[in-house]
Amino acid sequence: MTDNNSKKRLLVIDDEANMRHMLAAVLKKADYIVDSVPDGAEGLQKIEQGRYDFILCDIKMPTMGGMEFLEAARDKLNGTTVIMMSAYGSIDTAIGAMKLGAYDYISKPFKTDEVYLTLKKAEERERLKKENRLLKERIQLIEGDFDFGNMVAKSKAMRDIFQLAEKAAQYKTTVLILGGSGTGKELIARGIHQSSQRSQAPLVPVNCGGIPETLLESELFGYKKGAFTGADRNKKGLFQEAEGGTIFLDEIGELPLPLQVKLLRVLQENEIRPIGESKSMKIDVRVVAATAKNLEEEVHQGTFRKDLYYRLNVLTINLPPLQQRAEDIPLLCKHLIHRFNKILAKEVKGLAPDAMAQLLAYQWPGNVRELENALERAMVIADDSQLAAEHFFLGQTQVGGDIQAPDLFEGLSLKHAQKVVEKDLITRALQETGGNRTRAARLLEISHPSLLSKMKAYEIDL
Repeated sequence: MTDNNSKKRLLVIDDEANMRHMLAAVLKKADYIVDSVPDGAEGLQKIEQGRYDFILCDIKMPTMGGMEFLEAARDKLNGTTVIMMSAYGSIDTAIGAMKLGAYDYISKPFKTDEVYLTLKKAEERERLKKENRLLKERIQLIEGDFDFGNMVAKSKAMRDIFQLAEKAAQYKTTVLILGGSGTGKELIARGIHQSSQRSQAPLVPVNCGGIPETLLESELFGYKKGAFTGADRNKKGLFQEAEGGTIFLDEIGELPLPLQVKLLRVLQENEIRPIGESKSMKIDVRVVAATAKNLEEEVHQGTFRKDLYYRLNVLTINLPPLQQRAEDIPLLCKHLIHRFNKILAKEVKGLAPDAMAQLLAYQWPGNVRELENALERAMVIADDSQLAAEHFFLGQTQVGGDIQAPDLFEGLSLKHAQKVVEKDLITRALQETGGNRTRAARLLEISHPSLLSKMKAYEIDL
């Protein structure tokens, strides 16, 4: 006997009762779970209640026709394959349906074999997409570089995380992402959403620590008109905005205890109750949460509910700090330089050995976000095609110097910033060599005449 969980779900939308009954009968025999409705409006209600693998939709229907249904449903289909049907078919109609997201088009009258063939073609397409994903993973194993969403890495730690996240993306399982600030928690959450069957539906990020506690409940769950002073209309909450997709609850450790109870109910019952409503409503939303806090410690201290922690902690992804995966830094630099070249209209080729040595030796308390900021700043300052150590300002001071960032970036002139940096570096090099200009030029990796010229320009007398 076939397990219902492995069967494909299919929705028939057609105003002809005989057509609905015929398709339902033959497709159930072919091991599909079939629902049917008489028009597009009821079809919209059905896809809001749950996801279908396939939809067979007529074009000419009262109340709401197939093309109107496609247009209204395009953001809610969540990867569902839609096949249109019509007795009034034309090439233009078929093209119009494809533009709105339909996979294929069948002209009525048709034989049941035509429906089978079209469905099998669609299933084969999904199988090939899955095989392509697996092939990509094998190629990554050979090449040694891995990516997931907008993240790249080379280290085994991140390779394991990408593989775990890729698996998690295929299910609705709640995911808890742990890691320090700047480690890429939101990027992992976005990658999970983009790799899932929910990728066509919304991803709604929420910073639980960035919304005042008094507003957080209404933001998450919405409210009914008249629920409180100022509630002059019904308002959808962020969970409703994420219907069919994913909600990313960042800094979940900041969620107040009263709202922790309400979130627990959402995870247990898949339903929410807007403020002022007497009844709860079902939702289809995948929850991905993240925090930099130690939630086990928060549970012991009584600031985080134990039952909610266990509900969230179904599948945990723990992101290591950048200093524990230094082998990723060269690849991250290459990736970020490529991105900033486009944004800044630059042609930076890479990093000089001294610059890379500095980046590899640094502890990166701000993790990947700090590396990103450091590279962008260096590329803004640098005039050369290669970034050198003098272009980086790690922590509060410039590498090997004492220039504070506010002093350096006084005003918006890049020429001024470069002069300040060069003057400081030349001064330090001369101080370290006891005024020996030849040795100072070697430290600075410039020619002796160039050093003399700059000393004169910057009025350095050492």
